[in-house]
Amino acid sequence: MKLNTLTSFIVTTYICFNSVAQASAPQPVFTPAQEARIGEIAAEYLVSHPEVLVAVSQKLQAQQEARQQLQAQQEARQQLQFAVRVMDNQVALLNDTDTPAFGPENASVAVIEFFDYQCVHCSSVAPELEKMMKTHPDVRYIFKEWPIFADRWENSRAAAERGLSVWKQKGAEAYVTYHNAIYATGKNEGNLTKEDIDLAAAKAGWRDSGKESFTSALEKNDALAKALSLTGTPGIIIMPVTGATPKNITVIPGAVPAERLEAAINKASVSP
Repeated sequence: MKLNTLTSFIVTTYICFNSVAQASAPQPVFTPAQEARIGEIAAEYLVSHPEVLVAVSQKLQAQQEARQQLQAQQEARQQLQFAVRVMDNQVALLNDTDTPAFGPENASVAVIEFFDYQCVHCSSVAPELEKMMKTHPDVRYIFKEWPIFADRWENSRAAAERGLSVWKQKGAEAYVTYHNAIYATGKNEGNLTKEDIDLAAAKAGWRDSGKESFTSALEKNDALAKALSLTGTPGIIIMPVTGATPKNITVIPGAVPAERLEAAINKASVSP
């Protein structure tokens, strides 16, 4: 029997027996002894015909490469769509006075993060961004408070509002101190407490000045995130402050290592 014919016979027989097994009562198609013998026959055949294994390996490799290529194409399309939306919303991303920002006002590159203090993935990316702030002090870092878990954990919104209060009262350096102090607690997924928030704010030099409302600022951030089609936190956008194009904008929907942020900053730094 030729190899292709034998292979087709084996596959067809397996499909038929498998269909019968699924359609009928849970009765075994083969006895344990028969299954053992089938395994022996298959093993003997493969030992005698190693070219079958080579063909299977090549087929699997080709399928994997095709999947990787398709995934790369899908990611490229997604990045292009993100970039177009970023370009449509540049003013809101870069020039909102209600949004905390750190770094030189004349920076050529901006790193913008939409985040929630109770997001576990934001917690993992926070030290990576802190590294970038030290190694790239010439970049403008913009912090979009987006407490998407506020309905589940009240301190999600409380921490965001306190951050905006610190920014309004004490400025950029104090805000970054507060921001990093919150993440330094290592508490997320509902574990952040009011005491943690108070302590982080105290480190930033904040003093309670009475009732404040930051509803408008948070609603703007929520509307902007939706306009960009961000579906969760963190959402990181790295772009030139001027001359932004789809080729030099990077949108990262999720936590990534410092190396990925570094590459995106370098891409945004290249003149179009």
